[in-house]
Formats: sequence, structure tokens, C-alpha cells
Amino acid sequence: MTTLGIEEEYLLLDPASGLPVYRANEVQALLEQSPTIEAEDVQRELLSCQIETATPVCHTLTEAEESLLHFRRRISAAARKAGVRATGSATAPRIESAYPTLTDNQRYHQLRESARGIVADQFVNGLHVHVGIPDKESGVQALNRIRPWLPVITALSTNSPYWLDRDSGFASWRVIHYRRWPIQGCPPVFADAADYERRIERLVGTGVIIDRGVLTWMARLSDAYPTLEVRTGDAQLEAQDSVLLAALVRGLVSTAVRDAEAGLPFLDPDPELLDAAMWQAARHGLAADLVDLGTGTLIPAREQMGRLLAYTADAIETEGDTEWVAAGLDTVWARGTGAERQRQAMETGGMASLLELYSSALTAER
Repeated sequence: MTTLGIEEEYLLLDPASGLPVYRANEVQALLEQSPTIEAEDVQRELLSCQIETATPVCHTLTEAEESLLHFRRRISAAARKAGVRATGSATAPRIESAYPTLTDNQRYHQLRESARGIVADQFVNGLHVHVGIPDKESGVQALNRIRPWLPVITALSTNSPYWLDRDSGFASWRVIHYRRWPIQGCPPVFADAADYERRIERLVGTGVIIDRGVLTWMARLSDAYPTLEVRTGDAQLEAQDSVLLAALVRGLVSTAVRDAEAGLPFLDPDPELLDAAMWQAARHGLAADLVDLGTGTLIPAREQMGRLLAYTADAIETEGDTEWVAAGLDTVWARGTGAERQRQAMETGGMASLLELYSSALTAER
């Protein structure tokens, strides 16, 4: 069985206004008072209105979901005790004009100095899925093969339509925001693991970026773990949404590893076409057509998702995830992605309804 891990990021918002609140120190302290939360379960992000967690190494989707739900319940309770709300939205729907308060970390201060205007707007949260790989060479060859499928994964994950107190017009404003960082988008094709390392070291050596962590490709090899890390997803409203994405990513990476071992050829679309496909996925999510990277034409999102399922079917079945994935996708088709659900809430009752959706979804169970 191929292992997986999920990293989730949460925003702390004012329960009345929906503005970010810089209370992560207080919420972290309350979390760490819980006997079921270990210090390493609570991680800090760039801004002090953000908190991150990561599951342990998981073998099953049930393990991953239970871990996420446990932490979500704890952070929800801690946030309420601190007078704020923890949310699974991938953007803050509104922000103040003042420069945000950073987490007091030397690296984050360096980031501010290197990209002050970008850091000022970094009220965005992502979902990162780690999938175990046999070795670095296998990981690089799998990375080459998953690239054409990243836009449909992105489309499924879209959960950030609101920005600056208005509808951005995009299902994932987070994806658009991230395009401003220097090393972004889908990774290039690499000849092998040595080529991967050489090119990363060259980028870091330019001094344009402060370290390898600013290589914010939508997928990359982890420097800390023997995993391929897919970073293209928005943070999710519900734990089950995160686990569905993790199941598809595990199936995709496992299939790519298998194909690489068999020496099968892979689709290498023109970089500008892949970039356009990602932009289209961020704009519409699953609510419109996506780019078919084989033909360069638009096809229905449901058809592209069907192709991904066909490609990964054997791996998903091997992991015992077929029914879980089918049920999860049925739910998404019935009620929409996170972006669609956010828009429905806003249309129903404005900011109050949106904040209620954030609150209720955080600890929702299947």
C-alpha cells in the first residue's frame, strides 16, 4: 500500500466581520493544552492569522480523515475560546489595508524583504498531499507524468472565489495569486534526478529566491520526506473534500510511478498550453470546460475527470479507494466545489451566511 500524508492550512477570522485576526499564538497555546494534540501537530504559517497541521503517515483514507477531523475539532474549539473562528477557505474574503502581522520567524521576515507586496496579500491557504515514492529517481519520472493532470485536480479543489470583499470571478483566486511568486506553475520536465537537483540548485544560486522552499511549483519532490508533494489544491471546507483529493493524487502518483517503471511514454504538452489549462481550471473549477492537453481544445470538466479516473482506476482499486472516490465525486457533482458552495452561501445571506458555512463545514462529517 502506498503511503500518503495531508497538510492543511486554516485561516483565523473574526466571527462578525470576516476579517483575518492575528491570534495564532493564542490559538496555538490553547491547542497545545489538549492532551490529544502533540506540539508537532501544530505548525505556523507566514501570517499570524494562519495555522497549519499535517496528518501522520497514513496507509488508508480512513486514517487520514480521522486525523484531520480530530485536529479540526480541536482547532475549532480553541479558536472559539479565543473569540475567533478557524476556517477552511483558501482565501480570506476580505482584508484590511494595513500590512499583515507576520509569524515571528526569521525566514518569514526574509520573505517579506524579498517580496513585500506579495507577502502583504498572502491570505491564502493550500492543501498539500504527500505520496510515498520508492526513490528520488522514481519521483522525478512520476513528476514528469502527472503534469497534464494537475489542472483537473486544481479544478476539483477550487475553494477561493472571494477576495477584497468581492467575487474575484475565479473559482480559485489562490491559484492566480500564487502566479506572482518567481518560481510557479507546473514544474518543467526533468531528464532525471540529477537534472532535477542541478536545476533547483541553479535557481537557488541566482539569489532571486531565498531558499528551496520558495520553489512553489504545483508539484515537487519533498526535501523533508521520501514523497512526491502535490501542492496545487486549495484548502478545503470539509475534511472529506481534502481526503477525496488525496485519494485521487495517490492514485495519480502511483499510476505515474508504475508507468515510469514500465518505460511508457508520457504526454509533454507545450508549457504555454499547460499554463493556460491551469488558468482555465482556476477560473471555472468544474463548472465549465477544461483544456484537453492532448488536442488543445476545450472539453467538459466531467469528461476530463472521467479520463483521470480511467487512467488511475487500477491504482485506486489496488488501494481499496474506488468506492470512496466514487461517493466523494458524487457529492461534489451534486452540491458543487467549495467555490460553488461559497457563492451559494453569499447569494443566500451575504457575509453572515458565508461565515456560517465556514464554521459548520470545518468539523462536518460524512
